[in-house]
Amino acid sequence: MTKELPAVDQRRSQLLRGVLDLCLLAKIAERPRYGYEFVEALAADGLELISEGSIYPLLARMERAGLVDTFRAPSATGGAPRKYYRLTSAGEAELAGGRAAWTHFTEAVGRTLDHDTTGRTTT
Repeated sequence: MTKELPAVDQRRSQLLRGVLDLCLLAKIAERPRYGYEFVEALAADGLELISEGSIYPLLARMERAGLVDTFRAPSATGGAPRKYYRLTSAGEAELAGGRAAWTHFTEAVGRTLDHDTTGRTTT
């Protein structure tokens, strides 16, 4: 049985689905990361709705598209080597373009949502 998310979490999940690739690219731009580190880093930023199950397919698509490449490094805990992701130059360009598009989009949505039915600013 699947647990239904509250409406606000459903909206957040839908909004995040459209920009999760950019969020991952931004986290990789900070430093190379392995899978579970993305979940932790996104949760620390307030995006706790993300699971590893949604991250790995997206990372694989980004790797096939040439936006990231990978390398293996030993685990700090002594386990099997971990697969780390790092940005390529194409990934850097994609992130820069995505950031610009996101800024334009959020400014337009902000202008729209910050007005009541009389056209007055609500914030």
